[in-house]
Amino acid sequence: MGLTDELKKVALNDMHERLGAKMVPFAGYNMPVRYSSDIEEHKTVREAVGVFDVSHMGEFFLRGPKALDLIQRVTSNDASKLVDGKAQYSCLPNDKGGIVDDLIVYRMGEEEYMLVVNASNIEKDWNWISSHNTEGVEMTNNSDEYSLFAVQGPKAVEVLAKITEVDLAGIPFYSFAMGEIGGVKDVIISATGYTGAGGFELYVKNADAVKLWDAVFAAGEEEGIKPIGLGARDTLRLEMGYCLYGNDIDDETSPLEAGLGWITKFTKDFVNSEALKKQKEEGVTKRLVGFKLSDKGIPRQGYDITDENGEVIGKVTSGSMSPCLGVGVGLGYVKKGFGKAGTEIRIAVRKRSLKAEVVKLPIYKA
Repeated sequence: MGLTDELKKVALNDMHERLGAKMVPFAGYNMPVRYSSDIEEHKTVREAVGVFDVSHMGEFFLRGPKALDLIQRVTSNDASKLVDGKAQYSCLPNDKGGIVDDLIVYRMGEEEYMLVVNASNIEKDWNWISSHNTEGVEMTNNSDEYSLFAVQGPKAVEVLAKITEVDLAGIPFYSFAMGEIGGVKDVIISATGYTGAGGFELYVKNADAVKLWDAVFAAGEEEGIKPIGLGARDTLRLEMGYCLYGNDIDDETSPLEAGLGWITKFTKDFVNSEALKKQKEEGVTKRLVGFKLSDKGIPRQGYDITDENGEVIGKVTSGSMSPCLGVGVGLGYVKKGFGKAGTEIRIAVRKRSLKAEVVKLPIYKA
């Protein structure tokens, strides 16, 4: 980002500053990274309930009789399986074997879909999807009109049930409803999440963002609700083994290498599907794995992964101390033959070679 580029601000920017958040530039936005401490905020979400302002995420709406055709062409998952009120995790493959972005596809109606994309890729994704829109699908980028609050944790349902008539318990994982919550109408209440702690994501127009935030916090006072920053969001998703675009997946990593074969459906044709199908048949030469350190230390992005003889077999893509496990954990790509759970590997932390073990995801099991 150039020095002359102005950081964008989410609708509640001033409120976060008043709450004492440490604000940092993230994906072109001024975002709260923490309010108290990452560990305290992490544990609040795992044990009670916390709220992330993730309004920097992008929202595109695709409408028309050919909307599904366009989505089928540009995404790897099979969106024809969606019915109204269902959402689907997917990715946008590029034509070189990598990933343009990962995203969530929401079916709002028979001819209307909402795509939720990463903040850093809003313009890139828009241009990519537009370049494949040969059938006149109506596309609107509403990213600057929506705020998005992720209310996450085991007490999330309890808190939100106080301020809505919507049957929250009746919204299964990766489903959504539209309704009134906290006195605000037409909120998209989605049972998706990036923490593994349960909860909902609330899509609300910016004009009603403060009203909804205040209502959620008033409702959650007894449960010890707290605002949570991006620092804890990163450690929470890492414990679950969820990919972060720019770290664990990017333009060079294939969905099959990233363990996203489950969202790569060859029952249809999509961008670069032939090449990915061939890769599946031939087998990948590297794959993304989760690991846990046996020795003391903290793995970081870019550190080498080696075998017991010190030969480099891969690289760490995400790493941190796990607040719930109290040990260093991470994700990284390793060569074929080293991806099985239980395999002993080493992480090169500065001049030390620390023992680690490949683990089955999620790294943290509640």
